[in-house]
Amino acid sequence: MPRERILITVKTYPTLSRKYGETVCTAGLREDGSWVRLYPVPFRRLDEAEQYKKFDWLECDVVRSTKDPRPETYHPVDMRQLVAVDHLDTAANWRERRRIVLGKATVHTRLQAVIDGAKANTMSLAVFKPARVTDFIWEEEERKWDASKLAEMRNRADQGEMFTEETWRQTFEVIRKMPFSFSYRFEDEAGKASELQVLDWEVGALFWNCLQICNGDEAAARAKVRQKYFDDFLQKDLHFFLGTTQEFHFRAPNPWVIIGVFPIPHERQSELF
Repeated sequence: MPRERILITVKTYPTLSRKYGETVCTAGLREDGSWVRLYPVPFRRLDEAEQYKKFDWLECDVVRSTKDPRPETYHPVDMRQLVAVDHLDTAANWRERRRIVLGKATVHTRLQAVIDGAKANTMSLAVFKPARVTDFIWEEEERKWDASKLAEMRNRADQGEMFTEETWRQTFEVIRKMPFSFSYRFEDEAGKASELQVLDWEVGALFWNCLQICNGDEAAARAKVRQKYFDDFLQKDLHFFLGTTQEFHFRAPNPWVIIGVFPIPHERQSELF
């Protein structure tokens, strides 16, 4: 089994799995710009010191998934290896992040190309540059997790199948479900208009933080999220990290969602020479 060095660029908001419990989709880039998806990762069950951040380098043994046909999906062999060995900072106007994400990875500018790639099962992760972002919207969602999933998850936990650590089995609480979904509306280089949901962990964390700041006023909290993701990020050289979901990878007309954003500062003229 190969040991991979992976620059983490994506952590999605936790979801519930009947088999794995609460999981996070983690993805990142190798030094050569190719993608790796690590799934499942019980991220919040890792000790605080082991909870890697975006743009941490991980070195871990992985094995190709036999249950997920998407080409980039691997299983971590040992969760204890998911510890940062280095971090890529934002020095020199994000020089090193720019070098890997925009210099080594393929940056797509036409949505149809990645849709075709997913249907051909040649890709399920991508860097995408929208030509024009036109809106950032929200929709109300169910406010509680699926009851049958929760029941099955708790039953597996009680039987000791989900948590190997007794402390976790006794104290773990499921993360709050997001009451709203957020989406970008944008056009690609060909003028194709699209709307894709944002599943990034950070948009969920930002909403909960804003809700606290706004004393529970959901409308005010949503407005603050929009200010960050639309007003602020549109002043940057905004790129999306796209991913497909396993459930809809082959059968949705457009199986892609936004699993992360990359609001990199614009290059200064002096840096081009």
